[in-house]
Amino acid sequence: MSCHEIEALRLGLMNVLGVGDQSTRDHAEKELEGHLEGPIEALVEAESLTAIERHLDAALVDLEEEVAGMDTDDPEYDYTQGRLLEVRNAERTIQRLTAQGESIVDGLGESHDMLHETFPVED
Repeated sequence: MSCHEIEALRLGLMNVLGVGDQSTRDHAEKELEGHLEGPIEALVEAESLTAIERHLDAALVDLEEEVAGMDTDDPEYDYTQGRLLEVRNAERTIQRLTAQGESIVDGLGESHDMLHETFPVED
């Protein structure tokens, strides 16, 4: 059992945020061997939060379809349902991260404007 969506998301966030060490990356890449296609591959290669949101949504759709197609008696059903819940949680976390980033950018713009108002540049 493996949660490819979460590992792919971790790798994508490492790209976007410029964090993580090589051993963490190597471990995640090893876990994803043979599964790098579609939205999982796109998440791994993401270079922006917008791309992460888009590819995570696609991965979520695939996972929802997988759960919908499973028999509830399948021994993997509960685990797959748990993966679905965690990927939905991750999607909300990425949305919050994006909103926080946008707020920081807006705040810096306001600071910039205030500095120009306080200390006008005369031509």
